[in-house]
Amino acid sequence: MQSSVCQFRLLSSDSEIYIPAWTSSICTLPPSRTLLSTADDEAGRHHFLVVAYGVQSHVNPGRALARRLARLGGVDGSITATLSVPLVTYRRMFPSSLDAATVATAEETTDDGVISYVPYSDGLDDGSLSWSTDAEDRARRRRASADSLSAVVARLAGRGQPVTCIMCTMVLLPVLDVAREHGIPLAVYWLQPATVLAVSYHYFHGHDKLVAAHATDPAYEVPVPGLRRPLRIGCLPSFLTDTSGSDRARASIDLFRELFEFMDQWRPKVLVNTFDELEPSALAEMRRHLDVVAVGPMVGSATDARIHLFEHDKKRYMEWLQAHPDSSVVYVSFGSVTKLPKRQMEEIAGGLRQCGRPYLLAVRRDGVDGGDGEGGGSHGQLLENDTQSESQSQGMVVDWCNQLEVLSHPAIGCFVSHCGWNSVTEAMASGVPIVGVPNMFDQPTNMYLVEEELGVGVRGERNGDGVLTGTELARSIELVMGDGARAVAIRERAKALKETAQAAMQAGLPRETFGTSSKQCQNQYN
Repeated sequence: MQSSVCQFRLLSSDSEIYIPAWTSSICTLPPSRTLLSTADDEAGRHHFLVVAYGVQSHVNPGRALARRLARLGGVDGSITATLSVPLVTYRRMFPSSLDAATVATAEETTDDGVISYVPYSDGLDDGSLSWSTDAEDRARRRRASADSLSAVVARLAGRGQPVTCIMCTMVLLPVLDVAREHGIPLAVYWLQPATVLAVSYHYFHGHDKLVAAHATDPAYEVPVPGLRRPLRIGCLPSFLTDTSGSDRARASIDLFRELFEFMDQWRPKVLVNTFDELEPSALAEMRRHLDVVAVGPMVGSATDARIHLFEHDKKRYMEWLQAHPDSSVVYVSFGSVTKLPKRQMEEIAGGLRQCGRPYLLAVRRDGVDGGDGEGGGSHGQLLENDTQSESQSQGMVVDWCNQLEVLSHPAIGCFVSHCGWNSVTEAMASGVPIVGVPNMFDQPTNMYLVEEELGVGVRGERNGDGVLTGTELARSIELVMGDGARAVAIRERAKALKETAQAAMQAGLPRETFGTSSKQCQNQYN
């Protein structure tokens, strides 16, 4: 079978690079792997550079995508992939590397046998806070990131590994600058569901005034073209409904506005971490406006070697899980970014004890406001109460864990989650129902999908002070783990969705081809 290719002319060279059909469409591979070729001495080779923001929720799906792409190359290595992360993140991923190095001296790469890793500087090499609301500081960091990534691209080319396609997680605007500078085809990796993509797209294409006018009314319904039903204001991504006027709110809007302007103008591939059976309406709508390819669910294997940004004692918690019956344990985690108020953490701890079921609670030592960050405060109290005698204890508290491996364990019966999209997709792929406690970003929309569209979970309702009480948490857990008709139905739907998600994962990256000749694949930058 003859492969379909796309032709792009490099702005900085007379040579031409032929991109596989997936960059026209993440490949027609497998079973018949698209043949990749270039007009230079690297004939038949293709190199993807995946650039990720330096948090776990971006690194994990970025790494999963890079590994899937690299494996398409087979034993001949005709497709290779490199994951680039900020230097601070790189040091945490590989503690023995670059302990005292700077990006300027960090010319070595790390290889895990499938993909390579290379750091870049985001202007925060000292490990300081990664989010800035100051426009001047953001501009400085953007220049630093673009300069560093440009040097990475040049260095890889100098080693005989020229980058033929760049992919970036969606908040990395400096990558847009680098792709244009080097004339390299770019794909935007949208890590959130297609529903959030549709809501955000239409916000920046005429719905902003409607949302702003009703932003303080969580029950107001906003019609979103292509979606099956209107979305309540309270279910929209938080950055679209933030009425505080804060620098952070403006910075978020500015970031996404520029991203959508770029996608409108340059028409890059937009890779969405979802699958057609999950969000058919949202995907159909967005394919009318952008060059969207569904590549999800981007969930690795539970047994795949994973890289974590936080230390964890896997043996301890896996042995504890092994001692419990199937579907009996409540797993609780609110991700790598969320920091819970001390009062909220105390309510969660109380609710877990009140529910009477065994629980595994993952909470970072710096993940509770009001604690001392060194095991004191709420976290220290939890550790003291629940780990002194683990064989008799109702629960276990850990700093961090391999979430996918935990969710895949047969002892897990429920996942209490902040509803970050990575967590939702991992729960779906594992057949675990969700008690959602959304807080910010895309989490309210993800919760809507979990409860109202997919029917695989329930929302834990906050009180008037914005606190999820222990009593409400215990009630919500019973709604998915109890013997009632609703709980049984939720568990059945979660099991069915697992089969659908697993089938999508086994099918691999999409096989459809967008464009079969160079005439149908236009240069993004001309």
